[in-house]
Amino acid sequence: MATDTTSAADAGQAAAGPGMPQLDFSNWGNQIFWLVITLIVIYFVLSRIALPRIASVLAERQGTITNDLAAAEDLKSKAHEAEAAYEKALIDARAEAQRIVAETKVGIQADLNAAIATADEEIAAKAAAGEKVIADIKANALDSIKVVANDTAKEIVTAMGGKADAKTITAAVTARMKG
Repeated sequence: MATDTTSAADAGQAAAGPGMPQLDFSNWGNQIFWLVITLIVIYFVLSRIALPRIASVLAERQGTITNDLAAAEDLKSKAHEAEAAYEKALIDARAEAQRIVAETKVGIQADLNAAIATADEEIAAKAAAGEKVIADIKANALDSIKVVANDTAKEIVTAMGGKADAKTITAAVTARMKG
């Protein structure tokens, strides 16, 4: 009976087929040979074609990055120089503006002083003319007062019943006006 079960298992295995060819030990020699050939071909393709191209692309990128960094540093230094030149120009412009303001103030002050001097001269001339007119009016007023005082004194003396001569009345009014 034992022989019957073994032969039935062999019959079932033969009917099912040989199984997976990758796991069949009789084909491993061929599989290992072709695996080694494939790996060698892939190694040569990668080492001779793909990796040099990748290395050149990486080197080109590194060169571009290095050049861009150098250009950025150059532009940064130029920007600092431009900023320094701008600051210097701004300081110079402010100094020039201060100088112009000072010159303008001096010019305006000189014009103002000249205008004040001219105005003072005009005022002094008008004041002198006014004082002369006032002095003339005052002199005329004193003369008029003397005439009126003489006439009034003569009329008062006459009204009181006295007789006064013009010379005495003029002397009395002149003495009284002098203080």
